[in-house]
Formats: sequence, structure tokens, C-alpha cells
Amino acid sequence: MTQVRALSPSRAADFMQCPLMYRFRVVDRIPTAPSPAAARGTLVHAVLERLFDLPAEQRTVAAAVALVRPQWARLVEEQAELAGVLDAGVDEVAEVDIEGRWLDGAAQLVRQWFDLEDPTRLEPAERELYVETEVDGLVLRGYVDRLDVAADGALRVVDYKTGRSPSELFEGKALFQMKFYALVLWRLRGVVPRMLQLVYLGNGEIVRYVPDEADLLAVERKVKALWAAIERAAVDGDWRPRQSRLCDWCDYKEYCPLWGGTPPPLPDDAVRRALDPAAVGAVDVVSATSD
Repeated sequence: MTQVRALSPSRAADFMQCPLMYRFRVVDRIPTAPSPAAARGTLVHAVLERLFDLPAEQRTVAAAVALVRPQWARLVEEQAELAGVLDAGVDEVAEVDIEGRWLDGAAQLVRQWFDLEDPTRLEPAERELYVETEVDGLVLRGYVDRLDVAADGALRVVDYKTGRSPSELFEGKALFQMKFYALVLWRLRGVVPRMLQLVYLGNGEIVRYVPDEADLLAVERKVKALWAAIERAAVDGDWRPRQSRLCDWCDYKEYCPLWGGTPPPLPDDAVRRALDPAAVGAVDVVSATSD
């Protein structure tokens, strides 16, 4: 089987944050249970995607909220790992409807979106668009939440985030993801997207960025350098942890030596797994549904 050298913005971000986390996720493939917050993100993205199946005049707040429960039922049926995501939060003593409260929280995020954009005036060219291109033998790929195309052909790349807009300390990660998508679209279509738009539903804020060719060429150089570093780590087996404030949210602390853990032995095909995640079943392309 031919090996595919491939990278997505999420995996690139993993390696930049911590090479050892990249190893745990891509090489060791240590399973992690979806969190209620991640599942809520998946649900909200599904609702906002499906809303555009309706004619423009029917894209109301009520119609969107009405999609929440059926879309959750569909997701649970299609993705078995989501079925028990709320079990840990069940409070039988207090007789609290945990799932109902959680669904209400998702519905509130959907309502928040209507304060930021008017779907009756939008006709997305693409939703949950898979994009892929090759740069010097390296495949770059990922999913774009929404692509708007203006009458003059201008592209707007839109990404929904169900959390709050980050501080300047963490803003670069989100912008890197968007510039990555912009680079792929530029290479695919020959047009630099006119606007990159991050829609933060957690606090009702939109962050916009106007890229240019210099921006995207810089991202291309960065991606190539990242891939070279991943290749070195894979061949040498040197996946060093990098401590930061983000460690507090890491799913792999119990395996990390910085936190008293011990990584598992590297699998025999560790190099292949590191450089071709899709060939061994690892999740390499991730949409913003996890955010």
C-alpha cells in the first residue's frame, strides 16, 4: 500500500502544542471519550448545517431550535461513542434532567448565532466541505464548516466555535486553522479567500481576518517545517512533551512523564502511523465540530 504523507490543521496544531500529545493521538491511538462540551459542539454544528436545507424564509430561530433534539438522536444513532457521553452527569438523587438541560444549552448557542448572522440572507456554496490538496508531496486536508461565494467569486471561509473567543495568547491557534484552510482553497481554486470568519457562539463574537498571498505562503512554509519536525520525531522516536497552560485540558496526562505518567511502548509500525494516520484508522481530519 502506498504511504500518504498527510496533515490536517488539527494534527498540525497538536504537534505545535505538544509533540507527545501528537504521538498519543496519532501513533498510540489512545482512545478518549468525547466530553459533553465536544458533543455539544458536534450537535450545534449539525443543526447549523441542516438549517440551510430549509428555504431561506423558513430559517427561523424556532426552526433551528426544533432541529436540536432530532439531530442529537441522529448523531447518537450514527456515532455510538456519543450514546453515553452524558452518563457521568446523571444526578438521580436530585432528579435533574441532565440531558434536557444539556440540550437546552445547545439550543441557547443556536439562538446566539441568530444575533450574529442572518441565515435568511445567506446561501452557502458549501457546508462541511472536505478540502484536500498536495504541496510538494504533502497532502493537506480538512473540513470547512461553511464556504460562502459572492457574486464576483470572492470566497469567505466561515468556522463555528461553540466556545468563547480566546485571549490573544490562544488566538493564534484558531487563526492558523483558518489560514490552513485558506491555503488549501488557494491551491485548489487559484483564489485567495477574501475573508476568514470565526463565529464564537459562547460569547457572541465574530473575529474576521483578511489574508493575502504573503500570509498563505508563510503558512505553507510553516506547514512544511512542521512536517519535517514530525518526520524527525517519527524516525528518532523522540516525542518530547511540551508543558504549557493547555496541559490542564489534556486528555493524556496520566501517560505523560511531566505529570508522573509513563507512555506506552511504541508500536512496531510507529513510523508509518505517525506519517500516514489515515492508513491505520486514526482520525486525521477533524472539523470544527470538536471545538
